[in-house]
Amino acid sequence: MDPDHRIRSVVIVGGGTAGWMTAAALVQHFRGTALKITVVESSGIGTIGVGEATIPTIRRFYAQLGLGDAEVMRATGATCKLGIRFCDWSGPGSDFIHPFGLYGQDLKGIGFHHFWLADRARGQTAPLGAYSLGASLAEAGRFVTPSPRPPSSLSVFDWALHLDATAFAQHLRAYAEAGGCERIDARIRGVDLRPEDGFIGGVVLDDDRRVEGDLFVDCSGFRALLVGEALAEPYEDWSQWLFCDAAFAVQSENAPGEAPAPFTRVTARPSGWQWGIPLRHRAGNGIVFSSRHLTDEQALADLTPNLMGRPLTEPRRIGFRPGRRRRAWVKNCVSIGLSSGFLEPLESTSIALIETAIDRLKTFFPDRRFASPVLEEFNDQTAREMERTRDFIVLHYKLNGRDEPFWRDCREAAIPGTLQRKLDLWKARGQFVRYRWEMFHPASWLAIYAGFGVWPDGYDPAVDAADPDQLSRSLSEMRRAVAETVAGAPAHADFLSSLQPPVAA
Repeated sequence: MDPDHRIRSVVIVGGGTAGWMTAAALVQHFRGTALKITVVESSGIGTIGVGEATIPTIRRFYAQLGLGDAEVMRATGATCKLGIRFCDWSGPGSDFIHPFGLYGQDLKGIGFHHFWLADRARGQTAPLGAYSLGASLAEAGRFVTPSPRPPSSLSVFDWALHLDATAFAQHLRAYAEAGGCERIDARIRGVDLRPEDGFIGGVVLDDDRRVEGDLFVDCSGFRALLVGEALAEPYEDWSQWLFCDAAFAVQSENAPGEAPAPFTRVTARPSGWQWGIPLRHRAGNGIVFSSRHLTDEQALADLTPNLMGRPLTEPRRIGFRPGRRRRAWVKNCVSIGLSSGFLEPLESTSIALIETAIDRLKTFFPDRRFASPVLEEFNDQTAREMERTRDFIVLHYKLNGRDEPFWRDCREAAIPGTLQRKLDLWKARGQFVRYRWEMFHPASWLAIYAGFGVWPDGYDPAVDAADPDQLSRSLSEMRRAVAETVAGAPAHADFLSSLQPPVAA
């Protein structure tokens, strides 16, 4: 690369989770180079700060920074997360866990679920979760770290964190500043665009200072100060598929007398769903709802009696539009986090989408010519990933079994063609469609199909070559192996007690 065209300075607008994750990752990636990284944020502007549930990719993100699980967990008051527990989505009393991990063992190139479907057709009633170590550990409230060399697919599972998002951002801020990142505490009064090409030349602060840069990263949240306000990039609204447009979030004490569960709980309510996230020092609660179907007062009436413990804060309302920017990267500005789009946190994807955006930025890091093929590939990958994640979330609403007007409307609404194709193939043949840039793998789709009781018309006919009695014995042995491993695992609370007290406590 011609040194005359190298990016010399990156200006990140906005701190919070997205801003400091980006800063920390760029500091690590470009350590030893002359690249200058600056974060402009105002301590007088609050952040959303409710992205407290993650998926396992978070652990790989901070491992790349050289941070270990114990360090991050202590700094953020974190607990372990083996999956998500869905309560009442198919009606009152329904319950299943979407784990991070595999189910059973494939055989001769045939997916395990086909053998399970065949056994089920013959009268076996063991649930799919009995073949998942991750789901079974979560159900039992136990936790053990995965084997680095699992003896079989029965032992394959992963885990993530419930963490204090504000504390996580502060930890990454300290990491980034120690690595040379400059932080400017100020409000931005204006954005200067270069007259010759419309690129961002600098941001003007409330004290009249001007911060210039070659590359700008918009982490300003829903405001989208750079990509939305200054560059006027259109927003693609997905509310025809996802009806929820508001949330209330509130912090509380943990449930009295209960150890933190190793899963996120999401409970269906009449016009939306409620989350419950246990940290070591408190809990995160909230309700996501459709303002077309529910008033704020009704949403609070659903949320308040069902908190995990005594409230510690007043409920905070968050309005949103599901969707994405038409382009996440415009001219010399990359949008990361809420500025680039938003999907409700049903499957804990907000922080994961920040991670993948940062990975793409590192992969396609430009020079000051900002070549069109670079921007176009970044934008295409971003758009496809958001669409695939959207489809996975829409699936939950499409398959729901509740009878209130909101849930009936969700069930009867048209769905994206990409999702319809997946659903049709599953019902017809019990197989999975894989698209490029998908966050959720077939095991996750299987978890949702099975959790909602949506079965294919049949199973792979090659399964009929197996002796039915031998198949039943093999499946019974798989369940026994999982159950024995769970019985020998320590309680989640015991694992947490092995850590030093959380910094945030």
